[in-house]
Amino acid sequence: MATFVLVHGAWHGGWCWRRVVERLERAGHRAHAVTLTGVGERAHLLSPAITLETHVEDVAAVIEAEELTDVVLAVHSYAGMIGTAIADRMGPRLRHLVFVDAVVPRPGESWSSTHARATREARRAGAQASADYSLAVPDPNNYGLAGADYAWVRRRLTPHPGHTYDATLDFDPERVAAVPRTFVNCTQPALPTIDAIRPRMADPNFWNGAWRGGGGAKVVELRTGHDPMVSLPQELADVLLACA
Repeated sequence: MATFVLVHGAWHGGWCWRRVVERLERAGHRAHAVTLTGVGERAHLLSPAITLETHVEDVAAVIEAEELTDVVLAVHSYAGMIGTAIADRMGPRLRHLVFVDAVVPRPGESWSSTHARATREARRAGAQASADYSLAVPDPNNYGLAGADYAWVRRRLTPHPGHTYDATLDFDPERVAAVPRTFVNCTQPALPTIDAIRPRMADPNFWNGAWRGGGGAKVVELRTGHDPMVSLPQELADVLLACA
């Protein structure tokens, strides 16, 4: 039996993993879908005080409270920042780190670092204009969703804590790279804010060469949009099971 910890990206909640959790549990495994502070069913806690560190602590607390070891940690989109931090601080507790169409930062970068200037300026301006310094909900059409999937995601997305956007993360790439890693590249349609990350996965010099070293890294392509846990749950579950 394997243990999975699943962490959603911005604006989402643990709810988005429902279809994947069902499949992992049917296969006889344990799956914990974390909801980060301020979003999903924890949206009532939204506050300008929430930072990237708050969300790192959310995930670390689940691993500690549930006394989890040998964890397959899957992190989606923005949560690539969180997964990197967890691997840096709690690497021996992880079996595999899966970046699901996620941010894979360099040391000292923020979630915003690889975004186009217009995107950064628009999100910062929107946060400043909000009552609680939050990032407004995007249209799930950006994730290639349609029909019932689109409607389900659209009505459940919630504003995201804005002070996570420019928060930088310092970490040791070699320590993170000691954990085996998989990047799930979602290509149809490819989300523009992840475009800057994709070339890094093929760059032998990324993390000064550490990305290709340590526990090993691979890339898996899914021909779907940015929310594969919604649009291709069986295929994503199969990727996670292969990492276990």
